[in-house]
Amino acid sequence: MDSVNLEVLKASVRWIETGHRVLLVTVVRTWGSSPRPEGAMLAICEDGSVVGSVSGGCIEDDLIDRVRRLGIRQTRPEVLKYGISADEAHRFGLPCGGTIELVLEPLTRASGIDDLCRRVVAGRLVARSLDIKSGAARLAPAHSTDGVDFDGRRLLTVHGPRYRMLVIGAGQLSKYLCQIALGLDYQVTVCDPREEYTDVWHVPGTTLVRTMPDDTVLDMKLDERCAVIALTHDPKLDDLALMEAVRTPAFYVGALGSRRNNAARRERLETHFDLRKDEVARLRGPVGIYIGSRTPPEIAVSILAEVTAVKNGVALPGELRIAEAKTALAVAVNEQTSYAVAGCR
Repeated sequence: MDSVNLEVLKASVRWIETGHRVLLVTVVRTWGSSPRPEGAMLAICEDGSVVGSVSGGCIEDDLIDRVRRLGIRQTRPEVLKYGISADEAHRFGLPCGGTIELVLEPLTRASGIDDLCRRVVAGRLVARSLDIKSGAARLAPAHSTDGVDFDGRRLLTVHGPRYRMLVIGAGQLSKYLCQIALGLDYQVTVCDPREEYTDVWHVPGTTLVRTMPDDTVLDMKLDERCAVIALTHDPKLDDLALMEAVRTPAFYVGALGSRRNNAARRERLETHFDLRKDEVARLRGPVGIYIGSRTPPEIAVSILAEVTAVKNGVALPGELRIAEAKTALAVAVNEQTSYAVAGCR
């Protein structure tokens, strides 16, 4: 679930509780390029206040103007399309020929948004089914593979953390990485059996476990929507997690460390933990993309940028991978030094 959507739900609850009428707008279908994906949401209060987005801004402006002029009078959901003609596409900032279809739902206390919010904040994955004709909504458990579904009669949306992240180590870097990961809608688990780290860990929204990393990987039953990042620099902890993680369908398995340390780690995993070459090859390290990061917050951004690229199926060019980038940089520095020395002769 998009973290912006959670803010939309929370704002809707606040407005409803204070007696305001609220219109919830959801992107249900797109054709061609679209500024926001299916499932993106916008909440509009009757006074014109808004939270969220469904486009680059022009459609929001039109919807806000509509609410300010006409109020929120409808009592049942309605379906609205934008961008059918080239003129309309240009007016609303959509690509030529692009179309976006929205469901506009007037919210009341009976809409169950408060209950939905509570479940999402508690870390549960929830499916909300909305009957377009009656406006009735139901909540039910969802699966991570579920997505937005709209057939003209029923709208199904999925809310809550759809991806999980296991972070090995509760150090300073982990703190920054976990804070950003929460903003990216990961359900974050931090594993560290070392009391000197866990006793001072405090990142709201994360789950802290003190079990051994290999046991934690097995207990979590990692699937293709999981990422594992080892950050302790301690082979006794990182290697235990990695030897199990590379055997799972997790979409990302990586470890912090220098090029030399990661080469040594791969050698250990293959020779001492009896892993196959293809399993060891799944390990990413040094983790992150090359952005010249030095501080823990910058390194966290670097790591999560790579995780996001892998999650979205984006192949990173070699010059962005840390190992290749640093090798190329070292070669460039050596060449410059050689030229300088030659010039002094």
